[in-house]
Amino acid sequence: MANEVALGHVKGIATRLVQHGDVVSDMQAGVRRVEDSAPITEDTIYRIYSMSKPITGVALMMLYEEGAFTLDDPVTKFVPELANLKVLTGVDESGAAILADPNHVPTMREVMTHTAGFAYGLFGDDIANTAFREERILASPDLDVFIDKVAAVPLLFQPGTAWSYSASVDVQGYIVQKISGMRFGEFLQARLFTPLGMTDTGFYVPAENLDRFSELYAYSPKQPELGLLPYNEPWVQFRKETVGMESGGGGLVATMDDYTRFCQMLLNGGELDGVRILEPETVALMRTNMLPDGARLFSDGTQPNAETDGLGFGLDFGLIIDPKAAGRPQGAGTYFWGGAAGTWFWIDPVNDLFLIGMIQRFGTNGPEVDFRGDSAQLVYDALAK
Repeated sequence: MANEVALGHVKGIATRLVQHGDVVSDMQAGVRRVEDSAPITEDTIYRIYSMSKPITGVALMMLYEEGAFTLDDPVTKFVPELANLKVLTGVDESGAAILADPNHVPTMREVMTHTAGFAYGLFGDDIANTAFREERILASPDLDVFIDKVAAVPLLFQPGTAWSYSASVDVQGYIVQKISGMRFGEFLQARLFTPLGMTDTGFYVPAENLDRFSELYAYSPKQPELGLLPYNEPWVQFRKETVGMESGGGGLVATMDDYTRFCQMLLNGGELDGVRILEPETVALMRTNMLPDGARLFSDGTQPNAETDGLGFGLDFGLIIDPKAAGRPQGAGTYFWGGAAGTWFWIDPVNDLFLIGMIQRFGTNGPEVDFRGDSAQLVYDALAK
């Protein structure tokens, strides 16, 4: 992994491998900031983007354990604004949307498995995804505005019939807010981050911690040969004054230590250092495949990729159901996800281990590097020896 810095594929990288509760490998290489060559350190703060999603799922399942909902409840029980959703079935000769009524209201299970039919706007030129981009739905100032905008966009398919990476985890954050009566971020802080000791995880970086915050890098669309350059768009800064809605789908920052505590809690069956977050049965439910027949994943949380055999999806986690069919070395039942800036993790209950990788690189326009696949192969080659 450190060699990827030497090759110029990343400016900085950190990986941590934990097995049986012990740190087997813990490395940092490169810099978090080029201006003064500040190095990657153990307490560097990273944008984890879609690695926020499993955290949101855990928060919602805490309320599930309290009896607040069942997985078969209609989402409108908590979000009545979605009562008039339509399904996009095509376009007419003028380019206008052809809409149909949904066969049923999306359920909580479908909202938690990306099978409800919501769009995202990250890819796709259909009317629904285009609306997400044009209406800047993911840049909504708060979750209330977000929900109002989502309610006006048609579903991509009949609920429960397919899988499509979506904004549904932001809907989940809104539901946590509605059920708990607390702001989503306040719930996470009070019920999850503070009890687990995740001291640097949140929706923005406090001013006193900005020195520890890694820059984000990307290749120039027009001159990729220049290598990785700082990516300074305002929406990637995570400053308190610039954060809009508290995005459960991609809005969190965290350190390696914080995400380690989160992963170890899950691998332990929902408990860490005497603090129980979830019951073992609930963690097992979250890593149970719930894809409808014929549905397949087309993203790994980092970027779109080719559909792969042997994978499934639980409640806010991707799953490796058949490692051989998936061409992956992890144990069956491994659950995983990644983030848009290249971060990744997997948790392997069979081998009682997890790995977390932290980088800050948007992957387009430059050389393709399979950090997740390479790190997995290295781990399991070493394990076999």
